[in-house]
Amino acid sequence: MKKDKYLKIDSSDINTPFAMDRREFLKSLGGGIIIVFSIGELSVLGGGILTKVQESSDLNAYLRVKEDGRIDCYTGKIEMGQGVITSLAQVLADELEVSLDQVDMVMGDTELCPYDAGTWGSLTTRFFDPILRAAAAEARAVLIELAAEHLKISKKQLEASEGVIYDTKNRKNQVTYAQLTKGKKILKPLSEKPPVKTPSEFKIIGKPELKADALAKVTGEAKYAGDIRLPGMLYAKILRPPAHGARLISLDASALENIEGIEVVREKDFFAVLHKSPEIAGEAINKVKAEYEVPEPKANDETIFKHLLSVASESNLVEEGGNLKEGRELSDITVEEEYLDGYVAHAPIETHTATAKFEGDKITMWVSTQTPFGTRQAISETLNMPLQNVHIKQNFLGGGFGSKNYNQQAIEAARITKLSGKPVQLVWTRGEEFFYDMFRPAAVVKINSGITNSGKITLWDYGVYFAGARGSQLFYDIPHNRTMAYGSAEGAHPFGTGAWRAPANNTNTFARESQIDIMAWKAGVDPFEFRLNNMKDERMIRVLKAAAKKFGWPPVKLPGGKGYGIACGVDAGSYVAQIAEVEVDKETGQVQVKRVVCAQDMGQVVNPQGAILQIEGCITMGLGYALTEDVKFNWGEVKTRNFNTYEITRFSWTPKIDTVLIDAQDSPPQGGGEPPIICVGGVIANAIFDATRARLFQLPMTPERILAAIHKG
Repeated sequence: MKKDKYLKIDSSDINTPFAMDRREFLKSLGGGIIIVFSIGELSVLGGGILTKVQESSDLNAYLRVKEDGRIDCYTGKIEMGQGVITSLAQVLADELEVSLDQVDMVMGDTELCPYDAGTWGSLTTRFFDPILRAAAAEARAVLIELAAEHLKISKKQLEASEGVIYDTKNRKNQVTYAQLTKGKKILKPLSEKPPVKTPSEFKIIGKPELKADALAKVTGEAKYAGDIRLPGMLYAKILRPPAHGARLISLDASALENIEGIEVVREKDFFAVLHKSPEIAGEAINKVKAEYEVPEPKANDETIFKHLLSVASESNLVEEGGNLKEGRELSDITVEEEYLDGYVAHAPIETHTATAKFEGDKITMWVSTQTPFGTRQAISETLNMPLQNVHIKQNFLGGGFGSKNYNQQAIEAARITKLSGKPVQLVWTRGEEFFYDMFRPAAVVKINSGITNSGKITLWDYGVYFAGARGSQLFYDIPHNRTMAYGSAEGAHPFGTGAWRAPANNTNTFARESQIDIMAWKAGVDPFEFRLNNMKDERMIRVLKAAAKKFGWPPVKLPGGKGYGIACGVDAGSYVAQIAEVEVDKETGQVQVKRVVCAQDMGQVVNPQGAILQIEGCITMGLGYALTEDVKFNWGEVKTRNFNTYEITRFSWTPKIDTVLIDAQDSPPQGGGEPPIICVGGVIANAIFDATRARLFQLPMTPERILAAIHKG
């Protein structure tokens, strides 16, 4: 079976845009069955079989059973490597009783797909998957009713399989989906809401499948925003300030006059050069002389934590229980520590890119974005043009991790193409990517905890500053606890900050699991047993035990610099437990992570192969934020501008990774694209301590910080 058959990138066979009324658009699709769905209650629309599930007048997605028997699924979600182009097709195919290669996913095109707020937060599978399953079950029920009429037998006597509905008493008496839909525009409300399949009935859900986009990506056929080539297209380069908050004082572009083919656009302080060669455009922008006024620095990468604590003003109670004073009185041992976590860049392989062209009063764009509809809105507002005149076309993303929720490059490209009147492509350099990236915010966590001599946690006073509360909620059984989140108004950070894969949870899990490990050590209790003795959540207990069994806990301690660590966490509805083995060179401070076991309860697993790939990707990416990724800056001046000073995970670092997916197919699906990354910092920190007796309180745990901790300890 050719797995890439259900991947539709261009969708050029559908020419009618959503610029018209959505119901008119759906009517214009031709013959077939169309199931429209969102979040809410089933109702009926005119113009085909339109079974609409919605919370407002807008639609989140729809599927269409076409006259040739193929299935189109239109959704505003996008594919950026997380695998939903495959898993969504799986749930649709299973419920609709068609083969997987009959499904074509059409994703993120603002003229073909209904509105979606964006692809982030491991939300797609959790919230979109059940609705898509319900819609596919609805479509199957409609087809069976039509088949009953066509074959003139009771629908109770019919079953569907591989796009065919047949008489269970006479298999030869059958009709295909294509035959039922051909030449028809159908409107048929159902008498009752059909049930979705139970796990025992699954044929495709829960089976490992190769990613639908794998072949296109390894052969180079996959199209990204930077792969678009348009007649007469020019490459743009923009004049950039030396620091955030800098103000342009003077500009001298006279050196550009002798460059053949160069074009210049300017709107107030916005200045860009254009050329048919990206290299010449890049050389030209470097010849422009500009003078800026730069703000006085308030902090740098060494003093930022003190600065953040000094400006923290707003507080939010996340959760509390018992009485902190009583918890302190019950504690035989108290532990008070402070954890620091610096700024981290997303560093996707594909930098922010946009290609744009005007045709009359309409702009068409190909953008590397996680929010195509939000991008369309931003372009409409920036250019002061009607929303329906902005078309964001679908394409793949070369990584997002939260960075491509913000679409500055799209706005810049749109401005340039309007000012120049030419098709334009803007590809940020790696330096621009680092400068304008919305970094994961630097943060501080303060914890005051207490335990009894028997190893029971009695006190938990937790405060997180500027990271956010995600991942700070307790799954340990601590009777006297309080969790607070602190922040402030604008101006706390020297540059933009935003979502970074599992926002806040990496910081909170690192701090919490380090503190748990310290208490286990002070109590003289094995860290695995200590966690179990202080847990009440059965799902977490099951996950932790599964990880320990797979790893072989307790490990046999060998002489040398090897150590073992444990960390647990919850994110996007999924429960994660990791155990790691590391080797630390006590002379250099270098760490080699040798093995990681990750057990995960993510509810129903649609594509086990995809889930394993996400676990492996999260752990591999997490090695970077845990060990090396650190942004150097002097307030608005970002000094880290490329990979020679920002070290991401290397292939040589990759440990042996073992995964355990908890069997929970009868539970709702949960997130899979982010949860495994949250434990990486904590599990490595705890393993380093086991190997060296050196406790690390700041991420990343660089060789210099490890050596300093060894010498201190």
